Amino acid sequence: MEARLNIMASPVAAKAMKHIVAAATSLTESTLPAATRELVMLRASQINGCAGCIDMHTKDATHAGESQVRLHLVAAWREATVFTEAERAALELAEEGTRIADAAGGVPDEVWANAAKHYDEDQLAALVTVIAVINAFNRGNVITQQPAGDYVVGQYH
Repeated sequence: MEARLNIMASPVAAKAMKHIVAAATSLTESTLPAATRELVMLRASQINGCAGCIDMHTKDATHAGESQVRLHLVAAWREATVFTEAERAALELAEEGTRIADAAGGVPDEVWANAAKHYDEDQLAALVTVIAVINAFNRGNVITQQPAGDYVVGQYH
């Protein structure tokens, strides 16, 4: 597969993408657990069919010590026993935030309340931001048909 467009070759798009990358990078300074961030980014990317981000986040998570079992079960997290209640709340928020158009009222109050039981206000802010940022990356990659499989851990950091 060949990409439709090299986004970084466009001065306008490259400038905008640098801001999105900076937003993603700033989240590493939050107290939201790194494993939670990776699981959330992986789940949103699965929903959006973004092969490039699935490739990147499975490799990054593996490199950071995440187990293959947990990575394989992210798509079926509701039935899996390998996630904490906090991770499950984050994954549910990620799904609802990614599928926002499917719900007439947006993210249900119960989903937000469940996440708020497990994360403080700063962590919730980071969680909301990571969901928004990964969805932006997913959409850009899917629209331009970015190929996947060649990502090397750390290549964009």
